[in-house]
Amino acid sequence: MNSSIKMEVGIEDCLHIEFEYNKSKYHLKDVIVGKIYFLLVRIKIKHMEIAIIKRETTGSGPNTFNENETIAKYEIMDGAPVRGESIPIRLFLAGYDLTPTMKDINKKFSVRYYLNLVLVDEEERRYFKQQEIVLWRKGEKTRKPIQQPQSENK
Repeated sequence: MNSSIKMEVGIEDCLHIEFEYNKSKYHLKDVIVGKIYFLLVRIKIKHMEIAIIKRETTGSGPNTFNENETIAKYEIMDGAPVRGESIPIRLFLAGYDLTPTMKDINKKFSVRYYLNLVLVDEEERRYFKQQEIVLWRKGEKTRKPIQQPQSENK
């Protein structure tokens, strides 16, 4: 099952946006397609950016260590949006050094990826929403050797 991600987020009586990504699971060479739709805008937004965040987790219990790395970061909107405006997203993954998502390997190691949507207002306040995505790699196809028909020697 690879359903789309659709979510409405906001700040009461200030900002309401709806974002949608075409899938929740992507191949390492895939393209993330989506859109951001503004339902209510009552704050002065300066710009919006989207980032791919890689989070590695090692250890367990109190000895857990997290490391975050920003893989890519793009400004996808400059200037103040208006109600009803839609911002398209198209993010090609093939150009980045990505690995498949790995969850709880031996309960001591994980690699997870997040799409981080950030809005920055004129007073440099940052509003963000992170959404986890799953990255996968196709397995290698193994080819069976072609068997030669046996000739009958009489």
